[in-house]
Amino acid sequence: MTDIVILGAKGRMGTMLINRTLADESLNLVGACERKGHADGLNYECAVSDCLEELLPNVPGAVIIDFTAPEASVTMAKTAAKHGNPAVIGTTGLNPEQQAELAESAKKTPIFWAPNMSVGVNVLLKIMPLLVQALGDSYDMEVVETHHRMKKDSPSGTALKLAQVLAEARGWVYDDVKKHCRDGIIGERPQKEIGVQTLRGGDVVGEHTMFFFGPGERIEVTHRAHSRETFAAGALRAAKWLARQKPGKLYSMADIF
Repeated sequence: MTDIVILGAKGRMGTMLINRTLADESLNLVGACERKGHADGLNYECAVSDCLEELLPNVPGAVIIDFTAPEASVTMAKTAAKHGNPAVIGTTGLNPEQQAELAESAKKTPIFWAPNMSVGVNVLLKIMPLLVQALGDSYDMEVVETHHRMKKDSPSGTALKLAQVLAEARGWVYDDVKKHCRDGIIGERPQKEIGVQTLRGGDVVGEHTMFFFGPGERIEVTHRAHSRETFAAGALRAAKWLARQKPGKLYSMADIF
């Protein structure tokens, strides 16, 4: 049985993670944590706290699951490393420096980070390079992502990862070819470019489409998340796997596959 601690326990993802953990006989909810002054009302039969530093000594070895915010996730990883607790992170919007900090913490305790916990999205990340290489250089590649109006980062972490994979499959450096916004008289589209465009509105859980515009035809590959449950399921799957791993690298869904 895998012991689980949920961070951001009152949030939409936190609540879903707790419910799925309680419903899974192979998991044991041992802790629920919220921000300072926000732990009131967490009525679960486990340790409840608004301070992870104080909670972790009471739950040695428990896997922390965190879908909060970049700065909070980086701080959490350092705390997890200090106490030797593995941690699964589904937070998006981490910059390269923050990702490097996670990798540093991962040298001391098993840390898993994925910008998208969906099994379907991570399968796409593995197979899209095959499509890119098969189509060849005559196809223009673009990515469009749509999320709910409350999402704070743009483009989404998933859209960035998908676009990076497309660029790598062409042998390009993503930062050299990315185009996150087009406005005004911009001239013809360069061949060596990948556009990533963002839509925001309503309660859309998450939708990503990769376009391949070729001579006389167009290919579209779309992934739609119908419910946040797909992310919760992926995170719990990762937690079960991570509990058996050793520190030394920042793990991802590719490692599970």
